[in-house]
Amino acid sequence: MKTVLLRLLLCAIVLLGMSGAAMAQDGISKKQQEKNLAKKGKDDKKAKVKKEKDDRKRHLSIQDKETRKRIKRNAKRADRGGPGPHRDGFFQRTFGRRR
Repeated sequence: MKTVLLRLLLCAIVLLGMSGAAMAQDGISKKQQEKNLAKKGKDDKKAKVKKEKDDRKRHLSIQDKETRKRIKRNAKRADRGGPGPHRDGFFQRTFGRRR
């Protein structure tokens, strides 16, 4: 009688333990996790761009007018030359002002 009761109790404990483990699997799905991670990455990237833009604007606001104009002029010249290293034109190098 004791062995039957012991077996029954042991089976009940095992079944209760398994049902708890099965319920633990009801978390967020892998697809949803990937979606959340992609959204978080996109938001972080957007925030970084906004911060850089605000920092640049603040930096320019601190400068005086002449410096802002010089920065703007040099930025235009750099954009015209493309992403590679800058080199002045032939006449500018030959007859330009001396440093």
